[in-house]
Amino acid sequence: MAKFKKDGKRETPAISTASLPDIVFMLLFFFMVSTTMREVALMVANAMPQASETVKLEKKSLVSNIYVGKPNPQYQGAYGTEPRIQLNDRFATLEELSAFVASERESRKEEDRNSITNNLKVDRNVTMGIVTDIKQELRKANSLRVNYGSTKKPH
Repeated sequence: MAKFKKDGKRETPAISTASLPDIVFMLLFFFMVSTTMREVALMVANAMPQASETVKLEKKSLVSNIYVGKPNPQYQGAYGTEPRIQLNDRFATLEELSAFVASERESRKEEDRNSITNNLKVDRNVTMGIVTDIKQELRKANSLRVNYGSTKKPH
């Protein structure tokens, strides 16, 4: 009968690190693809008013932002210092607002089109007249969900 002999001098082999760069690059690629950057560059002053009773919007994918404020200094030569409307990355007029609402609806899924909320991010120094005009245009475009953006007031 053969004798089985255990050799206590054996060591466990070293862990291979050859696949480590592949794993690192897969993780890097995943985060590069799944991360979204800020899509809109603000072209207007946007110091929003403070509010004590604020509620966070649930689905940010169903929000269209409309910025209103005085143009930033680099745009004041071309657009003046009066409050302007910014839709995505360009200045717009009131007449272009209904086309913006229609394009935002078309870019969403069919079941989400009636759930789009227009978030008005209005500078605190803007008069209420332009906000009222925007609300009238949104009514004409049958976009009735309106939210006023604000910052939370410190306690």
